[in-house]
Amino acid sequence: MREFLPGPDEADVVLDGASLTVEEVVRVAREDATVAVSDDAREAVREARARVEDVVESGEAVYGINTGFGELVDTRIETDRVDELQTNLVRSHAAGVGRELDRDETRAMLVTRVNALVKGYSGVREVVVDYLLALLNAGVTPVVPSRGSLGASGDLAPLAHAMLVLLSEGEATVDSELGPRRISGEEALDLLELEPLTLRAKEGLALINGTQLTVGVAALVVRDAEQLLRAADAAGALTTEVTMGTTAASDPALQRVRPHSGQAASAANVKRLCADSEIVESHRNCDRVQDAYSIRCLPQVHGAARDAVAHLRDAVAIELNSATDNPLVFPAGEVDHRTSGTDHADVVSGGNFHGEPLALRLDYAADALTELAAIAERRVDRLLNPNVQEDHLPPFLARESGVESGYMIAQYTAASLVAECRGEGRPSTDNAVVSGNQEDHVSLSATAAFTARRTLGHARTVTAIELLCAAQAAEFVDDDLAHGEGTGAAYEAVRAVVPELEGDRSPRPDIVAANDLVATGALDDALAAALGDDWAAGGEAAGDR
Repeated sequence: MREFLPGPDEADVVLDGASLTVEEVVRVAREDATVAVSDDAREAVREARARVEDVVESGEAVYGINTGFGELVDTRIETDRVDELQTNLVRSHAAGVGRELDRDETRAMLVTRVNALVKGYSGVREVVVDYLLALLNAGVTPVVPSRGSLGASGDLAPLAHAMLVLLSEGEATVDSELGPRRISGEEALDLLELEPLTLRAKEGLALINGTQLTVGVAALVVRDAEQLLRAADAAGALTTEVTMGTTAASDPALQRVRPHSGQAASAANVKRLCADSEIVESHRNCDRVQDAYSIRCLPQVHGAARDAVAHLRDAVAIELNSATDNPLVFPAGEVDHRTSGTDHADVVSGGNFHGEPLALRLDYAADALTELAAIAERRVDRLLNPNVQEDHLPPFLARESGVESGYMIAQYTAASLVAECRGEGRPSTDNAVVSGNQEDHVSLSATAAFTARRTLGHARTVTAIELLCAAQAAEFVDDDLAHGEGTGAAYEAVRAVVPELEGDRSPRPDIVAANDLVATGALDDALAAALGDDWAAGGEAAGDR
């Protein structure tokens, strides 16, 4: 196992329970960044474990250590069966169903769980942390069904499935030359040359009780949503340009008198993207009084979505470095009320596992991303619809309208995706009563995380369709007029993966290619090359606020 346990000075990401970031979660989840634990955090783990051992030796009944769980909280467990209790807890709670988590979702869940454990309030042994680090660093990914969490008491079922591998049970995948290979939990530990882990007092509960599926997926949502917001600004700016719209609505003066930070950022992005655009300049003195809302109100709508995602990022940043299992083990004297009654430690049963702080903001972000998709679909219609599009654009952007349909049905696809976003519902407002009425209010935070991720995927596809249509509309603009610095880069990025539509063909490959352009970060890279590296870093600092 030692080869999979780099020292803090050798690892890409060092966990200390206090400083894990969204960006680091993404690096571990998607780029296989190596992970280590700081020396101070290891000491905190050892101290917390010593407090648990003191409680065990005292023989007093303490929830999570020598009692049953949930409705069975009043059932006392004999000392010689405490280890069995912890193992049975993991086995019994692995009741998940549905699609299996994506590899990045599982790895995000694992790295955030380790960070919570090393904060020093969970009471696990250091070896438990090392087993989890070995899984991450060796690229061994537990197979985890996605459905089963109620977001209180944390993400129990998904975490339990992941932890089965530590017991030489369950399943995992490993990388091979032919792609991911599925193996048993026993084979996974053999690969790491590890014996099955015997769980001790409190460890089973500490491994499965927490919000780490929710916060892991939420971290991925934050990263991808911020990337999408930049792409949406680029798509909207290109549409503004090729429909002969004006960037006057993004003037800094307008933003200063309504100083929402997201609005100011989106407005600054549009101005930056369209800087030096001869197309925009060519009709500065035209007789159009103002543009339609989907263009004129881009800063307000995109900006509100940006603020919602920022609100989610704030919650994720806190949750990534929080202790969220139950009970938590504190040094003597840190809490006002001693639930354990021992002279050695305070073991406090609370509700830090409840996912509501994330669930509400995930639903808010999903609403915001739905609106981002909705306004993009309206701009697609303005590019295609002969009843509202500009005179220089042919119906549906087809070279021979009538005999050809161009991108007509791409708008249908966008509209259907917006409808799906609107129909998703908002899980955080729902509830389920479980565990014999002991757990009578839950957050459904994992459901909210999956909903936000699906909504984000739909919104990204709608944005990709707008990019496609705006690039096609550019083919009908006077060749002598240059695009802006950023809009030109966006147009060229689309054309690098999708050729001009010169006759009808299936739009599906075009949509997929444009979607990948956004999802892989290739569009961000192209815009950063044209506008400066700070674009891909956030794209929000440009312009006069």
